[in-house]
Amino acid sequence: MGQPGFWDYEERQQKLEEKKDFLCYLDEVVPWEPFRPILEKIYDKPRKSNAGRRPLDSVLMFKLLVLQQMYNIGDEELEYQVNDRLSFMRFLHLGLEDTVPDAKTVWSFRAQLIEHELIEALFEQFGHYLKSEGYQAQCGQIIDATLIPVPKQHNRRKENAQIKQGKVPENWEETPNKLRQKDVDARWTKKNGVSHYGYKNHINTDVGYGFIRCYTVTDASVHDSQVLGTVLDPDNTDDEIWADSAYFSKAVQAALYWMGFISHIHERAYRNRPLTEEQETNNTERSKTRSKVEHIFGTMITSMGGKAIRSIGIANAKANLGLKNLTFNLQRYVFWQKQELLEAQV
Repeated sequence: MGQPGFWDYEERQQKLEEKKDFLCYLDEVVPWEPFRPILEKIYDKPRKSNAGRRPLDSVLMFKLLVLQQMYNIGDEELEYQVNDRLSFMRFLHLGLEDTVPDAKTVWSFRAQLIEHELIEALFEQFGHYLKSEGYQAQCGQIIDATLIPVPKQHNRRKENAQIKQGKVPENWEETPNKLRQKDVDARWTKKNGVSHYGYKNHINTDVGYGFIRCYTVTDASVHDSQVLGTVLDPDNTDDEIWADSAYFSKAVQAALYWMGFISHIHERAYRNRPLTEEQETNNTERSKTRSKVEHIFGTMITSMGGKAIRSIGIANAKANLGLKNLTFNLQRYVFWQKQELLEAQV
């Protein structure tokens, strides 16, 4: 074991800089300061006095939430990892002498963003930036949804019936601690004969660059086609739309035609009415484009710690998935910036 030196920390940071890991690129390439005006709306309330600790830097706190979504870790684990990993500290511009925000502070900051309804504004702000940098949504749009699992609830049948009616079981209100641990917003659904419990992340990605352009979050029981109009992107430069057969119906096709869109939605088979060979061939051709949206969900599973969330309630689900979608876009932006750099070097 070597002797500790005065410059050991700086030398280790220099090695990280030379290796140029992904967090280095993310820190350098993404414009973080434009997020500040939105983030600091949570501090708009005037302070009663100058006594007490000043609020932590809002961009630092936002970058903590981005790290959390990149690795799908809880608040306690995030606090530990930032203290433990030099790459995280470097991304946050924290030195060994600096205090790392604790789990409670992270939770409080995210709760303030939810209360002030700022997460969608953050997502939209980066969307505007992408357009200004030449990443305009183009070549058409792909729409899809993915199931987001949450911890399953073990309720009695009567309690589940009351929850479906939008009511809170009476005995839960008498025990606030129990009520806080109950998710009354998540729902069950079946897909390919398998039951799933949780929410859905409905997204719209453009074919050209593969960014998430629009999104909405619902409970898992909401059919994909019910929110099709919500996630349509009017700013895409092309009128073509791809989606799987869950979105197919005569009403949907007619509505899209009336709105000026060209539908490439997969046709579906019905009982006693299987798809013709021509329809199957057309669906296969459509899949070559539509499958690009699966790469987004695949990235969330393989590179961002999975889709599952550990929060309770749809408000928290919307916050976590909004941040997840934004974090994906930040990573996608780094990908395109690196591609441009490689092309410039050729």
